[in-house]
Amino acid sequence: MSDTNGTGGTGGAHEANAANHTTRAGTASGVSSASGAAGGTADAGGLDAALFAAWAEEIAAAVRADRDRLTALDSAIGDADHGANLDRGFTAVAEALAGGRPDTPGALLSLVGNTLIRKVGGASGPLYGMAFREAGKALGDAPEVSLADLDAALAAGLAGIRRLGSAAEGDKTMVDALAPALRALTQAVQEGLAPAEAVGAAAEAALAGAQATIPMQARKGRASYLGPRSLGHEDPGAASTALIVRALHAAVSRTAGAPGERSGPAPGETSRRAPEGPA
Repeated sequence: MSDTNGTGGTGGAHEANAANHTTRAGTASGVSSASGAAGGTADAGGLDAALFAAWAEEIAAAVRADRDRLTALDSAIGDADHGANLDRGFTAVAEALAGGRPDTPGALLSLVGNTLIRKVGGASGPLYGMAFREAGKALGDAPEVSLADLDAALAAGLAGIRRLGSAAEGDKTMVDALAPALRALTQAVQEGLAPAEAVGAAAEAALAGAQATIPMQARKGRASYLGPRSLGHEDPGAASTALIVRALHAAVSRTAGAPGERSGPAPGETSRRAPEGPA
């Protein structure tokens, strides 16, 4: 797999922003909801370990289904192993969860991250592992978290990716999918959208970000060695990031209520994480 598949940028300002706004799960002051969803989580808290386990299972299934496409993308500008590596990693995650699911969202995401670091080769293992571990750390040990907590946790994950590498938006990496997804989620939290609707907006932004890498010339990682020959190819790391955010939307849609219910700051209140500016 190409090292460009998600090499994170230094982005000091973004890291400081994430650190300032990342909060422990379950402290959702200022987050309100019009009503709780059946079987779901439209309250100030409510996103529990079962939802995050469902997310991991959705990722594993989606990666398995898209393994060949991810590998084909990586064949064009990398090592041709991205799909196989991720499939191996998330299969191991599913097996670990089958052996005993952690009781909190934070512990569950930490398990995902640790498993990926151990099982996935190339650049994607350390990068995705770091992202999930940092997100888990941000959520702490609360049994349930809010949509705003999730937003802050994903910001911590992006900051972790940035610390590990040196890419910014426009470098043709996973950052090009994750950063716009995060901005869309933050805006949705500020607007008080329901979880499924909010994460759906993030999934759409991630997909658009991944597709926007096609005309880019890679400036980081192995693909950057190709120079202009990297033009015209979707970045594999951005593509898998879009898939992971789409899997989150699928999990939230199943367990966190229908669109139209509000799950964010009440009118006049702000999200717990300021929107990110361009990298």
